Amino acid sequence: MMQTWRRFLGLSHFERRIVLESAVTLISTRVGLHVTGFRQWKGLLLRLTPSMDTDPATTCFARIIARTLVATERHLFFRANCLERSLALWWLLRRRGIPAELRIGGRKENDQFEAHAWVEWNGAVLSEPGDDHLHFVAFDAPAASMETQTH
Repeated sequence: MMQTWRRFLGLSHFERRIVLESAVTLISTRVGLHVTGFRQWKGLLLRLTPSMDTDPATTCFARIIARTLVATERHLFFRANCLERSLALWWLLRRRGIPAELRIGGRKENDQFEAHAWVEWNGAVLSEPGDDHLHFVAFDAPAASMETQTH
C-alpha cells in the first residue's frame, strides 16, 4: 500500500490529476450505467464534453491518459468491464478535446453472442494494451454516432 502511494506521489501533477479523474469517472460510469443505462449515460457524458480539437500533438496525452486509466483501475475496489473502461476513457479524452471514438463489436463464440467495447483515436486502439478487439467485428458506426442515426 505504501509503495502505491509513493508511486502516486512520484507522478507529475498532470498524471495525478488523471489518476483521480480516472477513479471518479470509472466509479461514476459503473453507477451511471446501472442506474440510467448505456444510452442515457453516454448522452450525459456527451453533454459534459467540450468541442473537439484535432491537433495531432495530443497523441502523447491520449496515450498517457489511457495508460493512467488502466493503471488506476487496478487499484480500485472493483474490476471495470470493457464497456465501463471504454466509456470512462472515451469521456476523459473527449473532455480534453481529443475526438476519440467509442467502438463496440460482437462475435459468436460457442453458440453465444459476445460483445466488446474499446476506444480508438486516429486509427489506434487506446483502451487496451492487447489485441482483444481484433477478435470482434466492430459495428459499422462508432458507438458515439449511433445515437444520431434514424431508424
